[in-house]
Amino acid sequence: MYLHSEADACNLFQVRFKPRNIVKYLSLVRFVSAELTRGYFLEHNEAKYTERRERVYTCLRIPKELEKLMIFGFFLCLDAFLYVFTLLPLRVLLALIRLLTLPCCGLSGSRLLQPAQVCDVLKGLIMVLCYSMMHYVDYSMMYHLIRGQSVIKLYIIYNMLEVADRLFSSFGQDILDALYWTATEPKERKRAHIGVIPHFFMAVLYVFLHAILIMVQATTLNVAFNSHNKSLLTIMMSNNFVEIKGSVFKKFEKNNLFQMSNSDIKERFTNYVLLLIVCLRNMEQFSWNPDHLWVLFPDVCMVVASEIAVDVVKHAFITKFNDIPADVYSEYRASLAFDLVSSRQKNAYTDYSDSVSRRMGFIPLPLALLLIRVVTSSVKIQGALAVVCVVLFYLGMITLKVLNSIVLLGKSCVYVKEANMEEKLFQTLTSCFLGEPEDEGVSASVITQPTHQPERTASNLPTSESDQFLTTPDESEEKIITQDGTELVHRAPKKDLLEIDRFTICGNRID
Repeated sequence: MYLHSEADACNLFQVRFKPRNIVKYLSLVRFVSAELTRGYFLEHNEAKYTERRERVYTCLRIPKELEKLMIFGFFLCLDAFLYVFTLLPLRVLLALIRLLTLPCCGLSGSRLLQPAQVCDVLKGLIMVLCYSMMHYVDYSMMYHLIRGQSVIKLYIIYNMLEVADRLFSSFGQDILDALYWTATEPKERKRAHIGVIPHFFMAVLYVFLHAILIMVQATTLNVAFNSHNKSLLTIMMSNNFVEIKGSVFKKFEKNNLFQMSNSDIKERFTNYVLLLIVCLRNMEQFSWNPDHLWVLFPDVCMVVASEIAVDVVKHAFITKFNDIPADVYSEYRASLAFDLVSSRQKNAYTDYSDSVSRRMGFIPLPLALLLIRVVTSSVKIQGALAVVCVVLFYLGMITLKVLNSIVLLGKSCVYVKEANMEEKLFQTLTSCFLGEPEDEGVSASVITQPTHQPERTASNLPTSESDQFLTTPDESEEKIITQDGTELVHRAPKKDLLEIDRFTICGNRID
């Protein structure tokens, strides 16, 4: 376009640079300048940013606090596990000596065996019968049968075995408790049960089947270790990370997290024993060549590291999403310590190993039975020197058990004192000695001891302050409970963590 005059140029300038267009141009410049130079003040929302910073600090504290709980719980399980190998045989021997010598002493009016001794003898008989039955199970045939399956099929089988193990542990402790109570129930009471012998055979069948199930788990893990491409081991380890997906994005209260922590402790201890069994079987196949142990060492470390990593990530995000402080793990540890201290009392109403079984879902009898079966089949005892080594090893296990119990008891007293739970412990002791004779309404889940215990209602159960805090019912449930006092007595044991094992949770909620 050609401009013929100066007037045409002026008109064109006015069209292009109208005041409206100049304002737009200047506004764009100001906007870009403001974006480059604008500031903001975080202190105007100080509470929100402080909360976010505390969440970060909580996530950083979770590994340390969680591992403290895991280590303490691991040694609790180890103490209950070593009890089966060390003190239980000695207690059974003392009970049998009493059973044989008491009639000769002319004390016809006294009981032959005290209730705790009856339970010990029953445990010993169960172990002996199940051990004899385990000899009919061929481990080599089971190994080759599992090894011939495809990788995907073995992965499915391993997941099914994990679910079956949880179900067996849940129902198995009820079977054992029913047997103990049936065998030690006072004679003057009206009995409403099928008898001691049927309960005993049910307990034997349970321990045997549970030991077979754990053996299949160990065999599957052994096949994964011996696979050439390690694909099965990788898939089985990835199953732990699937657990994160199933747990992190669900609502958790403190009591639910406590049950999950106990479950993780039991699972970690069981996996360590399974790894020990796998190493024993592999070392036997290679004639106990120490060089092969270093071949297994990287895989063992990988399995252990993945287990720890999954637990840390899972608990870190559960506490983050549910606003649970990291100090809650100290409360959990104090609650476990309170169980230990309470079980050491003279008039304790349950054995310590049974308390661990109910709290964590860890039943040591099947796992100990399998370990005995594997060790006796892997290690050949020939000659006097081998017998001496076995005796020394047994004495070493007793020493380890005693030292572990002493250290645990001392640590537990410290944790109970730090949690200000001593007063509750003394109240429990006082109620044991000053209570009235028990009525007929005692729960069948409580095992009687040599002296008759008073009936424990919900108000004087030996629970800790942390237990009361962890088992606080919801508001809607409080309204229902406070309307009827009798319903409180009926429903309170379901809220007590001493009576609720980790498998009674449905939908991550204790009802």
